Amino acid sequence: MPADGEHTILFDARAIARALQRMTLEIVALAQGTDHLVLVGIRRRGVELAERIGALIREDLRVDIPRGALDITLYRDDLQTVGPRPVIGETRLPHEIEGKVVVIVDDVLYTGRTVRAALDELTDFGRPARIGLCVLVDRGGRELPIQADVVGAYLDVAPGDQVEVRLEEVDGRDVVELVKGGDST
Repeated sequence: MPADGEHTILFDARAIARALQRMTLEIVALAQGTDHLVLVGIRRRGVELAERIGALIREDLRVDIPRGALDITLYRDDLQTVGPRPVIGETRLPHEIEGKVVVIVDDVLYTGRTVRAALDELTDFGRPARIGLCVLVDRGGRELPIQADVVGAYLDVAPGDQVEVRLEEVDGRDVVELVKGGDST
């Protein structure tokens, strides 16, 4: 988190919970049910969001959806700027994604480069029937022609500002904040 910049809370825990509930219904509709649905979160906070959505589906529909996690570090187009020893997390996918409806889950959609890297990595593991994209926040500012199928909230964010998603599992609280003058991610 940048040391400087004015922080404004955009969504509290209740707003995030409401958005996830709505997004869950949209994901099931996108996949035309749960029979072939697989949720795959992008590390870091996309994994936690995918787990929450999976839990909501289990609670509402009594179906346990396969879930996985992607670490896109080695697929980034700016890997040389990350440093000499990038930290690489685990990629974990269900045994079979071939012919499935895979929904990639992430916290914030900005330039589209993270999603491009996730698509590259995912297709190394097989050929899903369809790949969808679900994000909690779409902040605009795309550099690639990538669009989310399911969005919790659309925000108009200036290029010099940053949207920070904090989740209980990682950060100890649920909140979405706008940081004025923060480095954009």
